Amino acid sequence: MKKHICVLTAALLGLSVLLGGCSGQSGNSQTTQAQTAEQTDSQSQAADESSAADAAESSGDAQASDAAETDGSEETEAADPNAIRIGSLNGPTSMGLAKLMSDQEKGETSQPYDFTMAGKADELVGKIASGDLDIALLPANVASVLYSKTQGNVKVIDINTLGVLYVVASDDSISSIGDLKGKTLYMTGKGTTPEYVMNYLLAENGLTDSDVTMEFKSEATEVASVLKEDPTAIGVLPQPFATAACIQNENLKTVLDLTEQWNILNGDTGSMLVTGVTIVRSDYLAENEDAVKQFIKDHQASASYTQENPADAAELVAAQGIVEKAAIAQKALPYCNIVCLTGSEMKDALEGYLEVLYEQDAQSVGGSLPAEDFYYIP
Repeated sequence: MKKHICVLTAALLGLSVLLGGCSGQSGNSQTTQAQTAEQTDSQSQAADESSAADAAESSGDAQASDAAETDGSEETEAADPNAIRIGSLNGPTSMGLAKLMSDQEKGETSQPYDFTMAGKADELVGKIASGDLDIALLPANVASVLYSKTQGNVKVIDINTLGVLYVVASDDSISSIGDLKGKTLYMTGKGTTPEYVMNYLLAENGLTDSDVTMEFKSEATEVASVLKEDPTAIGVLPQPFATAACIQNENLKTVLDLTEQWNILNGDTGSMLVTGVTIVRSDYLAENEDAVKQFIKDHQASASYTQENPADAAELVAAQGIVEKAAIAQKALPYCNIVCLTGSEMKDALEGYLEVLYEQDAQSVGGSLPAEDFYYIP
């Protein structure tokens, strides 16, 4: 019996989103730990540097379907029509979903889900904007851009990942941002979130661009290469690449967690360094609020499992293709800040983060800060 395949296409043109992370071209097969981390890192940066704005504007412009007929009859094999269609990215922002994905495959979830994994944020942005996905896990500022471009037709329902950026060095005398004075930092993400975050942290600690030099590389592998060749070099790397770099070079260690440094400055405000959020289409939420609330509960349970069972969760992460190697996933998981923050805590954390990005580059969040209806608080 022939299967008929429905092909949904969205015209995604000229893509370039201002979000940081790591950079590089994603590969299909790697065999070493560093290469594994590079794949995850490059997939995240490919998402960071894609265009949510253009994708949101152009998606939905074209949809095509293809069906074959046999003996005058037509049969279609499709996912459960009642399933919630969820899109997520390879890398840390999907780690908290691994248990839920596994449960869905075994038919053990509270309600049906249809998961789609992607390597670039624009793939998910287009499908959300055209109505081909109901929920998506996206970089935090991409969600804000999409809110602007869809005239408010998305809402954020939770934060799934806090900061994943770390300062890596062999110099264990570095214990604060102030200790970076007079140093050169090797990093990726020029004109994107890593640069904005580092500028903010330096300024709030009384340092200027004349005190610290940021030398940008196009790929995280270049940063790792510098760290390997120069024992005095200092790098800023995301997880899981920071973990892999330290595994390969026993002299390296993570000396600063930028999430912790952010929290030192914003402890009283509730603002946090945010990497990934989960959004839902506003029109879908209006018609399926109970199902969305149940997903949030399921997401919270899955994220808690990841936090509490890193060894088992790492196996699930690798099995789902989120990170290629379970060994890297297990070592990196404690540093990936996997969470599921909701309600007022989610709003305070994300709102403060977006305000920092807006002050440095308004276009990084869509030109203006989202209104109150961006934040879903049941």
